[in-house]
Amino acid sequence: MPEESTPRSREEVAAAIEGGVLREVEVAWPDHQGILRGKRVPAGKFLRRAESSGFPFCDAALAWNFVGDVLDGMRLTGWDTGYGDMIARPDLSTFRWLPWKPGVGIVVADLVDHHGERTRTAPRTVLQRAIDRLDSLGYQAAIGVEIEFYLLDPSGEPLVDGVQCYSLQKANEMDPVFTDLFDGLGRIADVEAANVEYGPGQCEVNLRYDAPMASADQAMLFKYAAKELARRGGAMPTFMAKPFNGVSGNSMHLHVSLWKDGQPVFAPEDGKENALALNALGGMMKHLPGIALFGSPNINSYKRFEDQSFAPTTAVWGGDNRTVSIRSLVETPEATRLELRIGGADAQPHWACASLLAAVIAGIEGELDPGPKGQGNLYGVGEPLPRTLWHAVQATRADETISEILGEDAVFDYTAIALAEWEVFCTEVTDWDRARYMRLV
Repeated sequence: MPEESTPRSREEVAAAIEGGVLREVEVAWPDHQGILRGKRVPAGKFLRRAESSGFPFCDAALAWNFVGDVLDGMRLTGWDTGYGDMIARPDLSTFRWLPWKPGVGIVVADLVDHHGERTRTAPRTVLQRAIDRLDSLGYQAAIGVEIEFYLLDPSGEPLVDGVQCYSLQKANEMDPVFTDLFDGLGRIADVEAANVEYGPGQCEVNLRYDAPMASADQAMLFKYAAKELARRGGAMPTFMAKPFNGVSGNSMHLHVSLWKDGQPVFAPEDGKENALALNALGGMMKHLPGIALFGSPNINSYKRFEDQSFAPTTAVWGGDNRTVSIRSLVETPEATRLELRIGGADAQPHWACASLLAAVIAGIEGELDPGPKGQGNLYGVGEPLPRTLWHAVQATRADETISEILGEDAVFDYTAIALAEWEVFCTEVTDWDRARYMRLV
């Protein structure tokens, strides 16, 4: 089997190993921060372990923060449980070749316990719960992901200056890194397009829509690959939500449509949103505060929300309008969709997609009304979105519907990690503190 062919079954993976094409497999899974964890496994030992004992990892990995500090008091694990193992079970349908390592593939795994049950707080488990709940209503979702990032030099400065959104010239000035990224990423994700965005050295990549789990996996692998491909080219992408003052932040917009028996069920009626789409919008509007945390997971995330920044600041929906939190894009039946714009590029894709589906499910089950459709400049219209990580945690913990759909233990652990991040921040003395107060107070 040549490397150009991508094995997606047990038989095809075995053929690639036996033919000497596949020499190593990275077994990967996402933690709560969206950091890809895993092990590098010799190809000759991969299938035997994948089909028997699996690949064990300490469950403390679902109880730590961005810098790896393990937090006690979680629902999944703690000192009282002894921090035992969870087992990674590879999903062979996710296999991809790594574009920077000939003969090496990567496969995404589910985390399970010693009884083979999905680890209840793992991000892929949380997303699967939402998918199953939507399926019980008779619908399947498709989600498309747009991700922004800045391309930086080794010192942390943008590769190019100036704000020239969509400029082909600026894209060329970032070569060879930009072209190497575009070419390499096409081997690990279904890239529809890439362009320069609204900041110096800022880029956006559009990933083709797919089923929710496939889209979340794709977004996660995209970020992993972008970092490695850029590093090898002497550059660094940052998915930090707001890396620089005075210029655009990095978003992760999610486009969602619903389908039944292969047919689009958001198909417009008389050129407007149909009843089901309005119910989905109603759920998204009602639960925007409760799901904001899953799109904006850290301290810096909330600095992206500024008026006239193309990032939303209030709970408001409209049509093809970039001043809103939710765009309703009424197009052909197949292309009609809802776009959630509150997420940052720092979001964990599985949690972000799961929380979006949870809000849609809540709207359909409750037959919720989104209220009137906004027009024009909608900055300042509607209730403000959570302004800090602390406010977002409180809103999530108060939203019992979202917790019930996603899993109460999982939401508890996720919010506990976020709250611990806030508490660390509140006691940290920064350069801003010293510059503002040291000589004046």
